Amino acid sequence: MTIQKKTSQRQGFKTGESIVYPAHGVGQIVAIEEQVVAGMKLELFVIDFEKDKMRLKVPVAKAEAVGMRKLSETDFVERALKVVQGRARVKKTMWSRRAQEYDAKINSGDLIQIAEVVRDLYRADSQPEQSYSERQLYEAALGRMARELAAVNEVSETEAVRLIETNLNKGPKRTAKAEDEADADAEAEEVAEEVQAA
Repeated sequence: MTIQKKTSQRQGFKTGESIVYPAHGVGQIVAIEEQVVAGMKLELFVIDFEKDKMRLKVPVAKAEAVGMRKLSETDFVERALKVVQGRARVKKTMWSRRAQEYDAKINSGDLIQIAEVVRDLYRADSQPEQSYSERQLYEAALGRMARELAAVNEVSETEAVRLIETNLNKGPKRTAKAEDEADADAEAEEVAEEVQAA
């Protein structure tokens, strides 16, 4: 049994507000309702994810625990755009391991971590093609980042993608030589970390 609530605000979140849910990205709270489950009353945020044509119900009490958060502030968005301008940091580990790490970053809901994936998997026209799985992860990260930027800056997702790509192209020249140097830098960083840990 579902009872629509008159209340429009809970835990600092309100109806009509755009939020970020880690595993799905930007969504909008369309209602706060009460449901009786196993004889107990539960308050739920009803969140629509327009892009995925999906509706999710999140218990109000669990919203913070699952990592649901408000949209990033504009200064944080600027920091994320600075991250994509940086030099790609690609670890010399097996692709399957890196792919898991990238996937975890994308689903963390953390805009900076998502920006790092975009930066690390971006390929300029002068660079070798991405593998299918690299392309999938890159597009997932780019989409997540673009949706949040679009919501924060109140622009279309296409404009947000253009803004991200403009910032990617401001980064160090991405050539095969630069990639080799980035790999060497990443390797040196890992060795340094291992020495520190010992």
